[in-house]
Amino acid sequence: MSLRKIKTIVKYGISILLLALLVYAFIPEAEKVDLVKVGRGDVLITLDGEGKTRIRDIYVVSAPIEGRVMRIGSEPGDVVKAGETVIANMAPADPRFLDKRSETQARADVQGAEAAKGLSASKVDRARAELDFALAEYKRSEELFKNGNVSISRLEQQELQVKMRKAEVKTALADLQVMESRLVAAKAQLVQPGDVNNNDDGGCQVCVHAPVDGKVLRILHESEGVISMGTPLVEIGDPEDMEIVIEMLSRDAVKVRSGDIALIKRWGGSRDIRAQVRIVEPSGYTKISALGVEEQRVNVILDFIDPLENWRTLGDAFRVEASIIVDQADNALYVPVSTLFRHNEQWSAFVVRDGRAVLQQVAVGRKNDRQAEILGGLTERDQVIIHPGNNVADGTRVVLRD
Repeated sequence: MSLRKIKTIVKYGISILLLALLVYAFIPEAEKVDLVKVGRGDVLITLDGEGKTRIRDIYVVSAPIEGRVMRIGSEPGDVVKAGETVIANMAPADPRFLDKRSETQARADVQGAEAAKGLSASKVDRARAELDFALAEYKRSEELFKNGNVSISRLEQQELQVKMRKAEVKTALADLQVMESRLVAAKAQLVQPGDVNNNDDGGCQVCVHAPVDGKVLRILHESEGVISMGTPLVEIGDPEDMEIVIEMLSRDAVKVRSGDIALIKRWGGSRDIRAQVRIVEPSGYTKISALGVEEQRVNVILDFIDPLENWRTLGDAFRVEASIIVDQADNALYVPVSTLFRHNEQWSAFVVRDGRAVLQQVAVGRKNDRQAEILGGLTERDQVIIHPGNNVADGTRVVLRD
C-alpha cells in the first residue's frame, strides 16, 4: 500500500472519530433518579394528634383542719396504702402575738379570775363549816330524841338542815371549779408563740392518711408551715390506671368513632403502642395555635390495648403523639405519595423500563401522608421514580442515583 493511501485512510479515520465524539457530546446524559419498587401491604388511613397521658382517677389529699403541718416526708413515686400510710402530720397553730394593750387586759383578767377563785374557795370553807355544825346539831338532837327530850319534828328539822348544808357544799365546790376554769382560760390568753411545743415525739397529733392505694404523684405543699383548712397537700393515683387524652381539630374529630384503633408514636419507646378510642368528647374548646390562629379542638380519650409491660415507663402528663386509624386497605399495592403527580388531570407516575422513564397513568385509591393505594396501572414488579424533577419526561434515559 502506497504512502498516499495510508494517509488517506488515517485522515478518514480521524474524521470519523471526531464525528463520533461530536455526536456523543450532543447525546443527552442519563438523568440520575431515586427509585422505589411497588410494594404490597396494608395502607392505613390515619388522623394524627398530640396529647398527653392522664391517670384516670387522681385524689388530692387536703388539710382537714386549720393548723401547722409538719414537713411531708413522702416523695413522688412512693407507694401508699389506703388508711395505713400517713401522708401528713398536723398540729394546732401557734397563738398570735399579744400587743401591749391585749397583754395588759389579759393579765387583768388573770388577776380577776384568781380573786374570784379565792372568793369561791372561801365559800367552800364556809359551807363545809356550816355542814359540820349541822351534823353536830343533828347528832345531839338524835340523842335527845332517843331519850324522849325532843320531838320527832325537831329531829326532822335538823336532818333537813344537814341536807341543805350538803347541797350548799356541792354548790360551792361547783362554783370553785368554774372559777378555776376561768383562771385557766385567762392564763391561756397570755400564751405567746413558742411557749407551747406542739410536736409530739410519740406520734402524730392529727394524722392525714392516704385515701386509696397507689403512688404519690406530686407534692403540693412540702415544707412545714401554718395552712388553712382545705389546703392541697399531695396528689395520689394509680399509674397503672392510665388513659390518653389527644387534642384533635374538630373537623378531624368528627371522623373518629369509638372503637377505632390508634398507634401511639414518638413517646420515647422503641416501638409504637396500640390503643383504642373510648370516647370522643361531645364538647369542644377554643385554643390558640403556635401561629396565633384560633382553632376549635376536641379531646379524644384512648385506652391502652397493649400489655402493661409495653408502656409501664409512661407516667402522668407525659407527651405522646397518636395516629388514629379511620380506614385501611388490606394487602394492597402501594407506592410512596412522592412518586405521584397530576398530569392532564390524572394521577400519573414515571415507571422505569429498559433504562427509560415511561409516563404511566395510575388509579389511586386510599391515600395517607406517606403511601397511596394503587388500583390499576402498576404491577408489583414495577419500579417508579421518587420525586421526579423537571428534567424527567416520558422517554428520558435514567440511571439509579448512587
